[in-house]
Amino acid sequence: MEKYLTVSALTKYIKTKFDKDPYLNKVFIQGELSNFKRHTTGHLYFALKDNGSVINCMMFKRDAAQLAFDPKEGDSVLLTGRISVYETRGNYQVYAEEMRLDGIGVLYEKLEALKKAFYAKGYFDPSHKKQLRKYPEHIAVLTASTGAAVQDIRTTLKKRYPLAKVTYISTLVQGAQAKDDIAKNIKQADALNPDVIIVGRGGGSIEDLWAFNEEVVVEAIYNCTSPVISAVGHETDTTLSDLVADFRAPTPTAAAVMTTPDSKELKVMLKQVDLHLERSLQHHLKAKREKLNYLSNYYIFTNPHILVEQNLQKVDELDNRMKMIVNNHLNHHVKNYQYYENKIDAQQLRAKLALQHERVDNLKARMARTLKYNISTYQQQLHHQIALLSTLSPSETLLRGYAIARKDNKIINSVKALNETDTLNLQLSDGYVETKVMNIKK
Repeated sequence: MEKYLTVSALTKYIKTKFDKDPYLNKVFIQGELSNFKRHTTGHLYFALKDNGSVINCMMFKRDAAQLAFDPKEGDSVLLTGRISVYETRGNYQVYAEEMRLDGIGVLYEKLEALKKAFYAKGYFDPSHKKQLRKYPEHIAVLTASTGAAVQDIRTTLKKRYPLAKVTYISTLVQGAQAKDDIAKNIKQADALNPDVIIVGRGGGSIEDLWAFNEEVVVEAIYNCTSPVISAVGHETDTTLSDLVADFRAPTPTAAAVMTTPDSKELKVMLKQVDLHLERSLQHHLKAKREKLNYLSNYYIFTNPHILVEQNLQKVDELDNRMKMIVNNHLNHHVKNYQYYENKIDAQQLRAKLALQHERVDNLKARMARTLKYNISTYQQQLHHQIALLSTLSPSETLLRGYAIARKDNKIINSVKALNETDTLNLQLSDGYVETKVMNIKK
């Protein structure tokens, strides 16, 4: 029994061989995605196949988050990873680390990257979209001067709305120089201030339509002040110009239809409006005639003197009322005048004035006496304060025989501050004396 291995031991041995093989630690594989599944954990599980073989693969969430495109069933991809064995089932599989689209898929990968960048810049924001005029006067068309697209647009515009002025600007729609020509012509058309700009071409492969995905074209459409309709390719084709434009038409013909009203429908609508106006006018005239007939037979209009008589009577009433109001007003003021005239006595007024003059003279005399008394009192207080200050003045003290002793310009008020042989400066009432300390008695 010792020579037999367990399944787990054999599987682990095989896995070790895979893991140690340098050729299997870094493999580059081309193939088509099959049985693609995205787990709720974020890991990707799929198979990679070609015409002869199939190999199981998985990609961890950390690597899947770095993908520049959204993988789907049938995508042709270029994959980088390592090959190892999943021990639980004993299957070998590819652990993918990087993955990108192969061939034409590279363009789709680039398209997705550009789309994400433009979304981040706000180029596709709906709030930036402009509305179309219902009845355009000027339409600018940017497309190739030859081909089905320009003929379809020309025929449709002429048939639907021949009133509009149409400016055709011949534009390169394919090739290396197309992106610059498209951007230049969009700016030229916008400078004409048209009501709408149609940018379009017929269908084609992603390579044929690639000029309409270029950043210079997308920015030119975004910066337009005029509304822009993108009509690139067929209905299944979607370019970045379609996303940034104010409107997207599935075909060039649809763009012409979207831009203009139908002249036949307008004629029908005008006939309906004309009929409605005619009926409304007839109804209005009928109502006015009926009212005119009613008023013409009204008794006042048959007897107009009634209105005049009533108004004349009203004028008389207003005249009488006005006279009465004026008389009452005058009488009121006359009575007021008489009242105040009787109330005011000139002799009594003169007596009051004389009394007030006398009061003013008395107050003046009283004020003068009070002022004189206050000044005298303040003078006496001032002399008293001066005398008081004089008694406290050092000069007065000196006159009484005292002296002020100073040492080093400082006043000496104690013998403790003196030493024998110190020089003192004595200030007397009429001068200074320098003396020397001969003896100190405490």
